[in-house]
Amino acid sequence: MSGLPGDHDTAAIRAALAAATEDLIVYDLDEIAARYTSLLAELPGISVRFAMKACSVDQVLTSLAALGAGFDAASPQEIEQALRTGVPPNRIHYGNPIKSDRNIAAAWQLGIRDFATDSLADVAAIATHAPGARVFCRLATSGDGALWGLSRKFGCSGEDAVLVLEAARAAGLTPAGLSVHVGSQQMTSEAWHTALEQLAVVLDSLQLRGITLDHINLGGGLPATGCLDRHGHPLHPPLDKMFIVIREGMDRLREMSTVPLRFLMEPGRYLVADAGAVRAQVARLTSRRQSGDDRETWLFLSCGKFNGLYEVDELQYRLEFPGRGDSERVPARIAGPTCDSDDAFGTEGMVQVPRDLASGDPVWIFSCGAYATAYTTRGFNGFEPLPVLCVDRQESRT
Repeated sequence: MSGLPGDHDTAAIRAALAAATEDLIVYDLDEIAARYTSLLAELPGISVRFAMKACSVDQVLTSLAALGAGFDAASPQEIEQALRTGVPPNRIHYGNPIKSDRNIAAAWQLGIRDFATDSLADVAAIATHAPGARVFCRLATSGDGALWGLSRKFGCSGEDAVLVLEAARAAGLTPAGLSVHVGSQQMTSEAWHTALEQLAVVLDSLQLRGITLDHINLGGGLPATGCLDRHGHPLHPPLDKMFIVIREGMDRLREMSTVPLRFLMEPGRYLVADAGAVRAQVARLTSRRQSGDDRETWLFLSCGKFNGLYEVDELQYRLEFPGRGDSERVPARIAGPTCDSDDAFGTEGMVQVPRDLASGDPVWIFSCGAYATAYTTRGFNGFEPLPVLCVDRQESRT
């Protein structure tokens, strides 16, 4: 299997973009469902806890909940939103190792019984404010091979993980699992191999100490495939090889475990990135020279880093200019509309754009469904968040 159901630019997305007269972001719920189904087929026995931070749109969450997904929540607010989809609390875990006393207590009151941890201080707080809870310890990874490594803020060593889960047991908590995260938009299968090797070593150490886990959380990191790298080249993550490595690692951990072992995964980007697209418009196409530099062309869009395209530092989104397919192209730098110099595509090269673009012309931006709504500011410089349109075979919903 390829893990890539459907096109990156589905017919439903294109139809919605073509019909739009104002800026918006479109999600194809059928494409998200197809990716969810494909993931379950690739990794038999996996349970999905969708990483809500990747897309906090209610319709997306409700659609995934109806398919059987649970949720990886990072705050009491996300837990409340997840519960509104109708999923029971046992399909939601508090996956953020960074939690205040107040937030631990709030999650406990909401019925959450599974908490991520990575430190002795956090274990002590959970024992006080969520007595008897189940905890899973996050192992640190290098983040090598990922566009966003996530290697400093989260996780602990294997040795510390043993100490953390021993402390959890002593404090009356249930040491229930281990987790890893190989980094967001992971581009190598080797990272998964290394992470699974780490899990095996720690699982063995825990079992020697009489700590029997009931689950392994493989975290996020599965990549989207429809965007470009900073140089404008298509990304080609080896998804087939990744899935082979993960399946083999799951089998090995099952064989090692003295009890039946469940597996969770926290996909975010993999499910929603290629199922989302933005309809923006041209603010201005300009050409200028600055203090002796060569003349440069800039394409300023109505949508940028602060209202939908936060990840342009590391990714280059695919742009399409409807009605301008035969126009002569010129190399341009791409930027958003705000009065902030960071509001620009952080690409290493220029993007080819039609020379005859005019203010107000539509621009379609593909494979930008991950984090597009979640990272949006609430009106920086007066530029409002994008309206959301969810489409499927039955209906379109705003």
